[in-house]
Amino acid sequence: MAFSSSEYLSSVWKDGIFDNKVVFCTGGAGSICSVQVRALVHLGANACIVGRNVEKTERMAQGIATARKGAKVLGIGAVDVRKYDSLERAVDRCVKELGAIDFVIAGAAGNFLAPISRLSSNAFRAIVEIDTIGSYNTLKATLPHIIASAARNPNTGTNASTGGRIIFLSAAFHYTGAPLQAHAAAAKAGIDALSATASIEFGPRGVTSNVITPGPIADTEGMDRLGSKDKESAAAALKRVPLQRHGTVKEIADGTIYLFSDAGSYVNGEVLVIDGARWRSPMPIGGLDYPAGLLDDAVLLGGKKISKL
Repeated sequence: MAFSSSEYLSSVWKDGIFDNKVVFCTGGAGSICSVQVRALVHLGANACIVGRNVEKTERMAQGIATARKGAKVLGIGAVDVRKYDSLERAVDRCVKELGAIDFVIAGAAGNFLAPISRLSSNAFRAIVEIDTIGSYNTLKATLPHIIASAARNPNTGTNASTGGRIIFLSAAFHYTGAPLQAHAAAAKAGIDALSATASIEFGPRGVTSNVITPGPIADTEGMDRLGSKDKESAAAALKRVPLQRHGTVKEIADGTIYLFSDAGSYVNGEVLVIDGARWRSPMPIGGLDYPAGLLDDAVLLGGKKISKL
């Protein structure tokens, strides 16, 4: 399926900045990861996406390849990130057919809503295995190749040829805690810790490790699964986003390009939250109706309207 480039990357990026680079992405058939990879392919990269569903993964790879004439995009299905051997075989095929791995996106994830009182230990374990252990397996299986890429593309601050970079996809549940998300919060906290450790251990080899944390992103599987189906509840949730809108997949892709490009060469061990400040959503204080109470040049405090401050 063809897309207008404006749907998956901003106009500020220069064509060809990822020429001759290869990206390996788990969860690559997903609604966010596929757009991240599509943007990188548009800008010159070749790619390998892996997933559990064979048909979906292969079909998505064919669609991503339309982003640039002559692009090579492998779609490898039947890959379970919880099983290291499964990932290792996919990595070996990627390197054999595309020649290298320069960039890695660890994006495979699972989630559902459940209170702790009704969350079985098996269900909790399943999410940790997919998200945290799957991310570790992705790092472990690709590590020799991203170290080799970093050696080919020295991180000097002046070298525009980048490589040896990994991005983990996470979430903000664990920043403050979230009801019905104990399993996902624990799993994502583990991912953040893994990335931080990798940045320290492999930074001396020129490898960068960072996290992208998407917020509520429109028209994605995550929103379909976790977003409210009730219009009134959905509207109330949207009001809690300071920018008063949902994010777009393009904005996640733009963050990915930044971290993989030479603009992000000195960014290592960081968490890039792309959520419109949703995780900082203010608590209701003094009866303040957010954001209406801020937009009419007045603040409700103790039931009394204080005119222009």
